[in-house]
Amino acid sequence: MRLLFPILLAFASLVGCVKRTITITSNPEGALVWVNEREVGRTPLHFDFIYYGEYDLRVELDEHEPIMTTAWTQQPLWDAPFVDFVADVAPASLNSNTLWHFELGPPRDDAQQLLGRAITLRSKTLDAQAN
Repeated sequence: MRLLFPILLAFASLVGCVKRTITITSNPEGALVWVNEREVGRTPLHFDFIYYGEYDLRVELDEHEPIMTTAWTQQPLWDAPFVDFVADVAPASLNSNTLWHFELGPPRDDAQQLLGRAITLRSKTLDAQAN
């Protein structure tokens, strides 16, 4: 029994670690970011995540056009089902870092352009209804 505890302690110290991180940057920096409707901070930022897949993003900065989009995290081979068990107990630290970068442009809030787009859309709609 005395020998079992040191062996288990030694084995536990050899167990590796898997870290999954998303890094978000923007140009210009300082944009406020929401991931899946949860505010996560201002760019540049990074945070840990658990699940690979699709994320809804909103990136906003004053005097710039907001970005609302979807982004994906790609699962590395070593983090695939059944393989991930070996990666979790391997005596190494594995890191999965996903990088998303956004270029924020000037706002598109010119009233004349908006009116022009509305008139064009309305005429297309009326033409489609007539046919």
